[in-house]
Amino acid sequence: MNVSEGRDRAVIDAIAAAGGAWLLDVHTDPHHHRSVLTLAGPGHGVEQAARAVARVGVRRIDLRLHAGVHPRMGAVDVVPFVPLAGASMADAVAARDRFAAWAAAELGVPCFLYGPERALPDLRRQAFTALAPDTGPPVAHPTAGAICVGARPVLVAYNVWLTDGVDVASARRVAREIRGPALRALGLDVGGRAQVSMNLVDPGRIGPADAYDAVAARAPVAGAELVGLVPAAVLDAAPRRRWAELGLSLAKALPAGGSPPG
Repeated sequence: MNVSEGRDRAVIDAIAAAGGAWLLDVHTDPHHHRSVLTLAGPGHGVEQAARAVARVGVRRIDLRLHAGVHPRMGAVDVVPFVPLAGASMADAVAARDRFAAWAAAELGVPCFLYGPERALPDLRRQAFTALAPDTGPPVAHPTAGAICVGARPVLVAYNVWLTDGVDVASARRVAREIRGPALRALGLDVGGRAQVSMNLVDPGRIGPADAYDAVAARAPVAGAELVGLVPAAVLDAAPRRRWAELGLSLAKALPAGGSPPG
């Protein structure tokens, strides 16, 4: 889950606490003004945890006061359901649809669906213009905006920093050159530093090492970071001797089966 708060520690902690035992990781970025929460576990429990996180996020975040470099549509911006440990995409779609119906009814926040029907970037471009909300009111919530609720395979969020002195125009050029069906990319100015922010939508085809090398072939690189947790197979696909360079570590691996520890 991606929420539009990356600076107020008290708010981040309250949102994270709502995830309970289902919360495995929180990645916070003050420049993106965004936190990414990884929740995992059997269907009913993790769905309830996602609802609890969303309830606190909508209550504690006022989008009217928000300013960050990352695109966003809502206080609780993106809620993706990802099938793990034997679950199917049909299971994820059903969980997505239940969450969207609940958020509209209980929180009064419009929801847009993505997954088999459309990709998240298409949704962001067309929401409230060519696309009406799939659930909830036809206009954005005054403080919480809208929620993008998805069903998708595993995706890897990965950022590569360019060296000091390289401007954001270079990051944007790199992003244009490398983006494609398996890799989405944006060039961002993050705290005065140029960053290529990527979503690896087919990490079996293009993993962190491939993405890093694609950026490094076009601009000087200072470092990289993995956002959230990923299946161990994503880490194992990269040569371990390069893990430090690529910003990878065993601490970034999802638990076996994707379930909360204990």
